[in-house]
Amino acid sequence: MKKIRVAVLFGGQSSEHSVSCVSASGVMRALDPEKYEVLALGISQRGHWREMDSHSAFSMASSALACVPDDGAAAAFSPDPAVLRSQFGEIDVVFPVLHGPWGEDGTIQGLLELAGIPYVGSGVLASAVGMDKVTMKVLLAHSGLNVGRFLSISDRQWRSEKAECIEAVNNLGYPVFVKPARAGSSRGISKVHGEGELVAAIEQAREHDPRVIVEASVQQSRELECGVLSSEFGTLISSRIAEIIVGGQHEFYDFEAKYLEDSAELIVPADLPMGVELELQALAIRAFEALGCEGLARVDFFLDSSGNIIVNEVNTMPGFTPISMYPRMWQASGIEYGELIDTLINDAIRRGTGLR
Repeated sequence: MKKIRVAVLFGGQSSEHSVSCVSASGVMRALDPEKYEVLALGISQRGHWREMDSHSAFSMASSALACVPDDGAAAAFSPDPAVLRSQFGEIDVVFPVLHGPWGEDGTIQGLLELAGIPYVGSGVLASAVGMDKVTMKVLLAHSGLNVGRFLSISDRQWRSEKAECIEAVNNLGYPVFVKPARAGSSRGISKVHGEGELVAAIEQAREHDPRVIVEASVQQSRELECGVLSSEFGTLISSRIAEIIVGGQHEFYDFEAKYLEDSAELIVPADLPMGVELELQALAIRAFEALGCEGLARVDFFLDSSGNIIVNEVNTMPGFTPISMYPRMWQASGIEYGELIDTLINDAIRRGTGLR
């Protein structure tokens, strides 16, 4: 049988560059060489495309975070199919293991649509909406899902109406979480306990994105996650539920707790009554469909002390190392890492490109 030629895209210009490299490393190691031929394409933090060794090994060692080098032979990825074939040969499918803006937000997906190459994951619109926490919450709420209280602060508002912005946050009530509207991996996020901490937190978030979202904290809540997967036949299935318990000096699941320190306990499956787990699984699929997602997504929830479920966000390209939460949830559901990747690639090829 002819091998499927898979181009794995990773790196990128967002603050999640290193996480993307580690995710891609896991995917490339898991691709069965009997079934797949791998083309590794790294994008540096300055936006340079480079063809790389498909056996590249990346880690999240805090002393030297993984990165794609700027030097080396250029590997320009053209939207013109003829130019693309002359540069790389035939590509059957792309696995864009990119996290954050300029990759997970519909930009790469648009390029692949123009090139006519099937790709793993959501299309342009769902990717863009999933990246923008404000728009995402508006659409989820419109679909009848509980997203909790939040407000957004645009660049213009912060520059010209700072006092009004602060008053609006005060009315939301403390504590709050201040986040970049279009970033991930908990970069630039602060838990703010009072007005005295607010300006610094907003400025920190604005280092990652001029648009900021402020969310009311859900006190005494459990942080839960559920994976959604499109099978090879297009049906949607949801995984067992996982729970994150943050310890040490961390008040929430920030970047250091996620990747650099052993301070978070990841429990799969979570200890939940059967009825609650079933409800979370159904809500995960509802959120997936509300945004028009495809392929895969991780849906994050809060479960408050009264039993209310709040949808926090939908991640259209979650972390994908073998020990990341999304693969671990599917392993607990009976789908191993390699099989999960096979399913996603086959689903991408089945869907193809264009309006669907």
